[in-house]
Amino acid sequence: QVQLVESGGGSVQAGGSLRLSCASAGLTVSSYGMGWFRRAPGKEREFVAAISWTGLTTYYADSVKGRFTISRDNAKNTVYLQMNGLKPEDTAVYYCAAARGTRAVTRNYDYDYWGQGTQVTVSS
Repeated sequence: QVQLVESGGGSVQAGGSLRLSCASAGLTVSSYGMGWFRRAPGKEREFVAAISWTGLTTYYADSVKGRFTISRDNAKNTVYLQMNGLKPEDTAVYYCAAARGTRAVTRNYDYDYWGQGTQVTVSS
């Protein structure tokens, strides 16, 4: 059974930083492109960042470009999202996902496995 478990969420003030982690059980992360998505209250889930299996290709939503960094440690079977310069509009539940393949992809339906999410709250 595949499990993706996010951690590292919490409450911070605007301008602060958080580092999200996504650990996998039952799935060898190194074989998959991985992504982070988020869902803000009252909104649909949206793409945040994606990384290829090698880590050489990354994509970011325009809203987080320059502030967030996605990375992976295949030896630890873990993917990270470093979030700096957080803004109140970054408040959301953040989800880790494993893609259907090795590439970095940005669309919801290109992902087969999803974590349960971790809450990030940014206050002004």
